[in-house]
Amino acid sequence: MTYMFAGSSTDNPKLGAKVLSDGRESLFLDYYFGCEVSVDETTGRRTVKKNRHRESLGLYLWVRPCTPEKRQQNREALSLARRIRLDKEREMTERRLGYRSGRETVSDFLGYFQRYCEGYGLKDYKVMRLSLRRFRDFLADSPKYSGLVSHLRPELVTKDMMGDFTRYLQGRSKGYGAWSIYQRFKKVVNKAVEEGVFFRSPCAGVSIKVDDNILAKDVLSVEEMRLLIASDSGNANPEVRRAFIFCLYTGLRFCDVKDLTFENIDYSNGILKFEQNKTRGHSSGSGVVIPLNSSLLRLAGGPPAHGSGNWSGRIFDLPSYETCLRTLKRWVRDAGIDKKISWHCARHSFAVNILNNGANIKTVSSLLGHSSLRYTEKYTRAVDRLKADAINSLPDLDF
Repeated sequence: MTYMFAGSSTDNPKLGAKVLSDGRESLFLDYYFGCEVSVDETTGRRTVKKNRHRESLGLYLWVRPCTPEKRQQNREALSLARRIRLDKEREMTERRLGYRSGRETVSDFLGYFQRYCEGYGLKDYKVMRLSLRRFRDFLADSPKYSGLVSHLRPELVTKDMMGDFTRYLQGRSKGYGAWSIYQRFKKVVNKAVEEGVFFRSPCAGVSIKVDDNILAKDVLSVEEMRLLIASDSGNANPEVRRAFIFCLYTGLRFCDVKDLTFENIDYSNGILKFEQNKTRGHSSGSGVVIPLNSSLLRLAGGPPAHGSGNWSGRIFDLPSYETCLRTLKRWVRDAGIDKKISWHCARHSFAVNILNNGANIKTVSSLLGHSSLRYTEKYTRAVDRLKADAINSLPDLDF
């Protein structure tokens, strides 16, 4: 059972209590953040939903205080709860009106998000900015939220909105794309909670799950790899071609191949050694060793002349990732390959093709630099699917 304490009808939040089974009452605050109106496109029926949030204060009252000590505890707890209620109400008023009192208040979450992105300096800053663009797109594309594109008060960022946002992301992105964008969005929200922009995270209980065992990106078959290599596209930068082919035969990521230097290759033993950028400093298993055959050594180019001092020079002189991706897409198109190929598809193609040719999963895991076999298992499922597709491609038996 719950009840509210007497107060003004305009109090927001309101102070209430919930009767517990242990003879105490738990004090809480009830917030009201306005209404959301939705219209059923088929029936035209309007539905009004009130946005409310309940926050437990961690304060308790004795239901029947039978000693002076318990009565004093009740008075102190109730007095503290009322002071907290007043403070929270003042914060909400300041936030709504844009006042500043003691600390900066935030009246527009989109502006806060923009400032966060501008000051963000980690390597995934491009994905962080993409998360802001996707969130703005979501608001603009949703009739329910389109009126909030220019200004979004923090109290209107609700759990229901986050549910709609995650569904929007999953409709626009494939595989890890939606998950990755939402992870960055939650990073901003968590910072906003820490700084008092939100009372609690609207993302709590709202998640995007990805099946690690499903390979979502397209894979180039051995035949398609040959077709691509043989394609003489005038639009393809020779350095981009060389680097992508190298990735097709070694499974390297773009962030690793662009940083390769001649020092990474032991030419006498035909071995490539490097540390993965993705796990460097975070994992003791970030180092990778890949044997290189004579073809790959020729593709990488010979070592610098003795005494030239250029061993630290990069093997592939690549432009930005965006430029490389545009070049790759034109190259794939000109080769007549009807697949959506990104740079990371080279890594997936390498894994699937060597598994298909008989390599065991432990060897593939080591070549890819995976810390666990579970990250490699998705490739075995892709191979199984390819085998099933090959069998199913045979003509039906008629007997």
